[in-house]
Amino acid sequence: MGARSSPGAEETIHGPVADPGEGAVDCETSPVSTRPRTAAAVLSVLLAAPLLLAGCGEKEGTSEAGSSSAATQEPVSEGASESDAEEAPDESGADDGAPFLADTESDTETASADASVTVSDIRIGGHDGFDRVVFEVGGTGTPGWDVRYVDSASSQGSGDAIDVAGDAVLQVTLTGAGYPYDTGVEEYAGGPLTSAGTTVVTEVAWDATYEGTSVAFIGATTRYPFRVYALADPARVVVEVAHAAG
Repeated sequence: MGARSSPGAEETIHGPVADPGEGAVDCETSPVSTRPRTAAAVLSVLLAAPLLLAGCGEKEGTSEAGSSSAATQEPVSEGASESDAEEAPDESGADDGAPFLADTESDTETASADASVTVSDIRIGGHDGFDRVVFEVGGTGTPGWDVRYVDSASSQGSGDAIDVAGDAVLQVTLTGAGYPYDTGVEEYAGGPLTSAGTTVVTEVAWDATYEGTSVAFIGATTRYPFRVYALADPARVVVEVAHAAG
């Protein structure tokens, strides 16, 4: 006879009751022996019988309670972790299939009059025909920017040199910036960023916020054309560097 699966909720498998062994009490049978005994011995056994049966009743009740608890326990949804996973914010911005309208000249935009923002995150990634760098900001108003190629990278305020991997350096200056204690937004504090998925962007190095501006440097393999635009909800400034000279 082949192997059989475990019984279902209403299925019972019948079979011989195992020998409880010497000294054990089998709750499926009467604890009173039918062997002839003296009157005192029989009376002693009869008095002990209710206690033994009560013990068996408690054991069976405990087992049933455990089975009921296991049967009513709700299973964990297998798709919960996938449905609860946070989706990456939409950073499609410009149409990836459209012509890449860009050049190597500086790109500037004025911040709104009420702008006071702090860079909270920086992300990089490769796309079809260009590499993208995203600066997410929080605070009030809309940031402006000045993005241009420079001969070398240096920290604003101190003038100290900053090492950036690559043969070209694109300086990103965000205007309308505020310090964290003014905006209530925690400032990005990560180190240089790299990605195996990029083609021309070699590294992004964060500098600092100083007197209303925040600066970062994008390293590239050469001075390829770039474009800059803004996205909202959350507020972001996006820099895209083409994979070819155009």
